[in-house]
Order: sequence, then C-alpha cells, then structure tokens
Amino acid sequence: MTLTRRGKLAVAAGTVGVLAPAAVGYFAMFPNNAPAIVQQAMSRVGLVEEPPPPACPLTGQPAPHGEVPDRPVLAIKVENLAEARPQTGLDRADIVYEEPVEGGITRFIVVYQCHDANRVGPVRSARTTDPDVLAQFGRPAFGYSGSASNVARVVDGADLIDVRYDVAVDAYTRDDGRPSPHNLYTSTRPLWKAARSNEGPPDAVFTYANELEARSRKVSSAHLPFSSYSDVYWKWSRRDAVWLRSHGTVAHTLENGSRVAAANVVVMQVEVTFPPGSLSPQVTLTGSGKAYVFREGRMVVGRWDRPTLGDVTTFVTRDGEEIPLAPGITWVELLPDTIEVVVQR
Repeated sequence: MTLTRRGKLAVAAGTVGVLAPAAVGYFAMFPNNAPAIVQQAMSRVGLVEEPPPPACPLTGQPAPHGEVPDRPVLAIKVENLAEARPQTGLDRADIVYEEPVEGGITRFIVVYQCHDANRVGPVRSARTTDPDVLAQFGRPAFGYSGSASNVARVVDGADLIDVRYDVAVDAYTRDDGRPSPHNLYTSTRPLWKAARSNEGPPDAVFTYANELEARSRKVSSAHLPFSSYSDVYWKWSRRDAVWLRSHGTVAHTLENGSRVAAANVVVMQVEVTFPPGSLSPQVTLTGSGKAYVFREGRMVVGRWDRPTLGDVTTFVTRDGEEIPLAPGITWVELLPDTIEVVVQR
C-alpha cells in the first residue's frame, strides 16, 4: 500500500506520539510550524526538504565549516611582472581582477572573504581603478604597498578600510630570498585584524547556477593579448573541469607549484584612458561594454552593465538575460576594448 502525504506524516508523528487528525493535516500544509522533533521525523520520510548549506557569497560554493565568515571583503594588490612570479595566495581567493596598468603590464586585485591565505604576494602599489572595482563590495579592507600622490588622494576619498603597508606594518614581511621591490608579502588574518571592521559578509556580485541554459558556444581556449608582458591564455581542462592560465606558452604556476585555475573567466572589454599628467591608465567601469563569460568549456557572448559605481556589474546575454556563473573562483579580466578576444574551438 502506498502512503499518502498525510499517511506519511502520521507515521512520522508516531515517533513522537499520536497527533490529532487536525494537527496532522495542519503540519502537512505547514511543516515548518511543526515542533523540531516532529520536523526531524518528517524529514526522515521525505516530508520536509533540508535547507541548502550556507554558500560563500562570492563563489556560490558551500561555506567552509558550514558557516560564512562574519567579516568583510579583503582585497590585496598583487604584482604580475615576470620578476614577481611565481606569486602566492591566488588559489585561496574568491575573485581575482586583472587590470591594465602602465607600460602594458597588468596587476591583480585579489579578493578574499570565505578563505584565508597564509602568504599573499608580492604586494605592490594601488591604482585609481582599484576603488572603482571595490565599490561593489560594501566597505572592504584594502591591502597594498603604497601609491603615488594622485592615487593616494583617490584611495583616501573612497569608502575603503586602508590597511596598506605603512598603516598595518606588522601584517607585512619582506622575503630576503626575493629581489626588491618584488618581495613584500602579507597574510589575510593579520590584515583582517588590522582592519578592525564590524562589517559583515558582502552581498553576492554574481549569480550562480550549476547548469548553463543560455545560448553558448563550445571553446577550448581564450587568448587575451594585453601585451608581451601579459600575454594571457586560458585553456579548458576537461580532466580537471577548470580553466588553466598561461602566459604565452608558459604555464602560470604559484609558489606552491599549483597551476592558476578558475571555474569562470569573465572578460569585460573596457575603455582605458590616460588622465592628463598621469602615467597610469584609468579604466572606465560604468556604462556598458562587450562581455565574454567562459564556464565549463563554453563561451557566452553578451554585455556588462553598471549604471553607476554604486551598482554591481551585471552580465547579460544579447537578449538581456542574466548570465549565471558556475560555483567556484572567478577571474575577471579588464581587457582594453582596443584588444580582441581570440578563441579556439
């Protein structure tokens, strides 16, 4: 005999005593109102769905130890010259932004929230683009080595918690085994401690879905030729189910020997200008532009939208549907709109 929903509930209730028929019917319609011991019994017979585990807001993955850390975003500026490689700590980030700076080189804004990294670096200086990127994350802490006077004015005027090198001195160390100035390192825990922030976790900046329903194209690699210094390739690994990063033909590896990898690579084609008297470029991060979203060996072409710096950047298809990312680490590439993305199937 097959039990009805009410019959199943009666069986569940039998584990805690006999319930009146009216109570059985009530709990069948409103199971969340049942006493905890009854809900447990109902769950065993499939009448109550278990809530999903807490997810990290910036990756969509289950939170470590079942709880999202009660702390704000921490962003750390990391160098990407050849002399700075291999870097460390990138594999512990939630999101990494790659931005163009002077001379055709790029630097990383490495964003942490759910996980810690014992060693991050080499840490280098801030740029005026950084506060515009970080405005999406509430009031984050920002670690960097220093900045030029024009950049300092911009950072000082932003809604950031400044934990740069000369503010949180004890949170940084010099590695005598690396050449200066590519030898400044830090750690997430002392930087969060130095921030002394009561800010909680940020809101999500992406949406996530396990399956991609948007129209997409199968691709095996994406080439982002920022310059000869930063000739970036992302190749899909079916075996590892991640995108693997290279500089030209050289695999991008970290100090621990692991390969730089991402679940998602999001390319924003952006306008890059040079303000009068500045050698460092400014990236325009409001308005809209072409976007490429790479996940699970597929590419979705659409656009990014961000009306103001107070808004979160959204990524939509050509039909205006939001593009969900796969749960996991995301790299966001701020590629000048004068450079084309080259993909291979």
